[in-house]
Amino acid sequence: MTTQRGFARSDRVSEQIRRELADLLRFHLKDPRIAAKLTLVTVTDVEVTADYAHAKVFYTSMAGKEANAVIDEGLKRSAGFLRRELGRRIRLHQIPELHFVYDASIENGARLSQLIDEAVESDRKLNSD
Repeated sequence: MTTQRGFARSDRVSEQIRRELADLLRFHLKDPRIAAKLTLVTVTDVEVTADYAHAKVFYTSMAGKEANAVIDEGLKRSAGFLRRELGRRIRLHQIPELHFVYDASIENGARLSQLIDEAVESDRKLNSD
């Protein structure tokens, strides 16, 4: 259900959680497993269940595939701290349990863009001959 302005409450809550998590990850998380890589981590989306009990937090990283396992483990271990800090920043009856999911869409988009560029270059070479 949407409000008069066109946004459901869950959409607003998801966006607020996304903004707060981005701030917490950038400035307040001290986990040594991911601290050095945090500048390369971006929270892309948050999906909250209807009862606000759970939230899927989609993130991406440009640190490379080998670093993703370390980042994922660090985020999962930091979930309790992040949830507690969200509780201090956001007024909700229940702060959702955080579930982190790697979002490969940006990586896939970059790969597709590279393939398109290669195809265009190949066509250009064929047409110039």
